[in-house]
Amino acid sequence: MKVLDTGLADVKLIELQVFHDERGYFLESFQAQRYQALLGLDAPLVQDNRSCSFQGVLRGLHFQSRHPQGKLVQVAKGEIYDVAVDMRRGSPTFGQWQGLVLAASAYQQLWIPPGFAHGFVVTSPEAVVEYKCTDIYHPEYEVCLLWNDPTLSLNWPVKEPVLSAKDKQGLLFQDIV
Repeated sequence: MKVLDTGLADVKLIELQVFHDERGYFLESFQAQRYQALLGLDAPLVQDNRSCSFQGVLRGLHFQSRHPQGKLVQVAKGEIYDVAVDMRRGSPTFGQWQGLVLAASAYQQLWIPPGFAHGFVVTSPEAVVEYKCTDIYHPEYEVCLLWNDPTLSLNWPVKEPVLSAKDKQGLLFQDIV
């Protein structure tokens, strides 16, 4: 397993070790002690989520204003363009964003620490995305950052994504901070 830095402070790309043979493959997708040591996790991962979405669907950009969630994101099927926006005041990368392609065939994970807005758009016909979180979902503290906020100039690979009603009503970065 390799842990690589990204363009954002504390966001890490994890390349999993995969063992292939004539039967298929095996990989270890999570081991608590190893991840605590490699990522400096100071909280346990307490909730697992899975979504299935079709090409062009954009989910996000979500975060919790209280009880922020760190997320360990992995694509189980298909491919996505995954985006994290640093919402942590005082961070050296506050207000900056990073977009990465994550594909099931690449056997990678993305660690997004608490305090980041997160979202993704599906670039394959279908994608199954799984992620572990450091805190449970608190809908009363959920905030949606507008996916196409002009201040952030996010470079999504889809110009007219399929959005939920909630995501269409996202807030501007300047109105959140």
